[in-house]
Amino acid sequence: MKKLLCALAMMLPLSVFAVEEVYSFASDKQRQEFKELTEELRCPKCQNQNIADSDALVAQDLKRKVYQLMQQGKSKGEIIDYMKDRYGDFVYYQPPLNPATILLWLGPIAFIGGAALMVVRRRRSTVSELDAALLAQAEQLLDKDQTQENKP
Repeated sequence: MKKLLCALAMMLPLSVFAVEEVYSFASDKQRQEFKELTEELRCPKCQNQNIADSDALVAQDLKRKVYQLMQQGKSKGEIIDYMKDRYGDFVYYQPPLNPATILLWLGPIAFIGGAALMVVRRRRSTVSELDAALLAQAEQLLDKDQTQENKP
C-alpha cells in the first residue's frame, strides 16, 4: 500500500512556487521611482508588456538591473539611457523622434488627415450628385411648363 501511495505521489504534478524578489529602498520616493521606471520600460520578450507586470526571465533581470543602478545613485534619465543603449529604443514606451521612428509619430496624424480628406470628398461628391439631380428635375419642370405654355 505504501509503495502505491509513493508511486502516486511521484506521479502527481508538483506545484511550482514563483519567488518574487523583494527590493528594499531607503525611502518611499525611491520605491515610487522604481515603480515608475519598471512601468515605463517594456519587456523585450513580451512585446507590449512592461517589466513590472511581466514574469519573463529577461524582465526579472531588467528589474534587478534597475534596482542595482538605483542603488548606485543613477538618476531616472541615466537608467533609461542605459536600458536604451543596451536594448534599443524599443525598451522605452516613449520613442524619440528620429528618422527610424518618424513613422510612429507621423503615422497617426497622416491616417487621421487621410480619413478626414476622404469624408470631405465623399460629402462634396454626394452634394454634387444631389445638386445635379435637383438641377435635372428643375429643367424637366421648366421644359414641361414651356411645352404647356406653347400649346393653345
